Amino acid sequence: MNGYRITSHQLRQAFFTFFADRGHARIPATSIVPEHDPTALFITAGMQPLVPYLLGETHPAGQRLMNVQKCFRTDDIDRVGNATHLTFFEMLGNWSLGNYFKEEMIPWSWEFLTHKQWLGINPERLYVTVFQGDSEIAKDELSIRLWQEQFAQAGIHAQEGERILPLSHEDNWWGPVGQTGPCGPDTEMFFDTYQPPCSPPCQPGCNCGKYVEIWNNVFMEFNKLADGSYERLTQKNVDTGMGMARTLAALNGLDSVFEIDTLKPLVEKVTSLSGIDIQQRMESIRIVADHVNAIFLIMSDDVLPSNIEQGYVLRRLIRRVIRHGRRLKMERNFWAGLFPIVQETYSDMYPVLSEKGAQILDDLEQEEIQFEKTLEKGLQKFELLAIQLQNRSVINGAHAFDLFATYGFPLEMTQELAQERNLKVDVEGFQREFQRHQERSRQGAQQKFSGGLADGSAMATRYHTATHLLHAALRRVLGPHVEQRGSNITSERLRFDFSHPDKMRSEDLESVEDLVNVAISLDYPVHYEEMSIDEARQEGAIGLFEEKYDANVKVFTIGNPTYRPETDPTKPIFSKEICGGPHIERTGLLGKFKIVKEQSASRGIRRIRAVLE
Repeated sequence: MNGYRITSHQLRQAFFTFFADRGHARIPATSIVPEHDPTALFITAGMQPLVPYLLGETHPAGQRLMNVQKCFRTDDIDRVGNATHLTFFEMLGNWSLGNYFKEEMIPWSWEFLTHKQWLGINPERLYVTVFQGDSEIAKDELSIRLWQEQFAQAGIHAQEGERILPLSHEDNWWGPVGQTGPCGPDTEMFFDTYQPPCSPPCQPGCNCGKYVEIWNNVFMEFNKLADGSYERLTQKNVDTGMGMARTLAALNGLDSVFEIDTLKPLVEKVTSLSGIDIQQRMESIRIVADHVNAIFLIMSDDVLPSNIEQGYVLRRLIRRVIRHGRRLKMERNFWAGLFPIVQETYSDMYPVLSEKGAQILDDLEQEEIQFEKTLEKGLQKFELLAIQLQNRSVINGAHAFDLFATYGFPLEMTQELAQERNLKVDVEGFQREFQRHQERSRQGAQQKFSGGLADGSAMATRYHTATHLLHAALRRVLGPHVEQRGSNITSERLRFDFSHPDKMRSEDLESVEDLVNVAISLDYPVHYEEMSIDEARQEGAIGLFEEKYDANVKVFTIGNPTYRPETDPTKPIFSKEICGGPHIERTGLLGKFKIVKEQSASRGIRRIRAVLE
């Protein structure tokens, strides 16, 4: 085991075996980019792709599910470098969709964590938190009692307020992914690392590192409405999440997540490629290791660097790696030396990495060349700014942030350049500008989920159905190379990204628009069937037949599902596509379809914006 008490492979297998024995079907990981792409940029939690089913839609695999999901959190980009934060991570999860609830899940959690057959954690090292209640939702007394029963089995008197801690809404309430949606109280499990506590009170939830959260059970029985109130869901759900990196670090007694078996080889390779004393640059080594991991896995899901949305975040990561690579004195285009490490680490879980490796490395080399030009412009901007300051000794926060936002200069780079000229930087002013930027970004990318859409309105459902017609029409006009690369749907318009190398001709846009409107005028029925992936492929359904689909899928047909040309030539099959979202019953309800804009989204990806009039 290379010195590890438990490896990532062993943790995954133990989790899957435990829950398979309890009737759970393993579902595959989805793309790190949300499928049917609501306004969320990336998958940040394992439950995100399951929101429609938590709200009551039937899942093809049943009511008991489990998986390991790729996740990425933009909020942690600037925290990476310490011992605990990562941008890319894997989340183990199991779900009950209206099946079992607290009475089963809490004893199972105890069994998996403490029994020698599974993780074998000493119960003395476990602490839990529960929801203490508020003015709207009562205290979670049942979870407290169930945990006390589990601890009692190990001879531990679990006193409420000591080993079982009721905490506030902020600590123990899992809110909806957006402003509305499924939510509920949670109970979190913490591992005592036995390191000395910080100044009292030090307890689970403290960030000093003594207590590490290793599992979270969310009991989703509420739906948050637009007015901020809660209603009971039609079914009670369980949603759990076990972050693999922190759990592995805790179980193996490691000082940082960068020492686990999926990250240590990458850290060692970055170190070997560095030309300086690593102890002086450990933060940079960790940043490069984490970001490279994330970059390769994001790009394997067909995201390319750009100035918008996922592509913007990807570009930010790439440029941050290049900057820190320079600090480490790594040679240009070091990506090729790091890719094989990531590929080997995740080859079993995400084989798509191998298939797309050559293209990913080519794209990264081009991006590095482009950034070098931007970097030179940024240095020129700084020199001009330094001259303009004349007798002033401080670069204000707005100027420092402009260097960061426009030219990719991190604060520390600006500070280093300023120090060479006996200048200081208004760090507090920079932080204020940065916080304003984060708030604007947060508001701009606010996530709202209902059935996989940006909102749950009837109009958004109409637009979702219209994307199927648009996809089919594009393939008829441009060719079968057209594949969906993302969509963004609101109650006011649709945005659809698709693979195509060139700007569309005006006559092709007119043909696509006409085809969609003909399909609308024929008032096709919208029908779905559940079938296996092989059956869907044989039926000619559109889908990217990779690892992200369940064994059984929903195939939506727009047109007559029993169509035969000899009997009904006016009602053919217009669209047949794998999908999990909501749809209207007939195309005649859509209204007139109009394309308002066609543009480039990134290299090889075009974007159409359209409305229903």
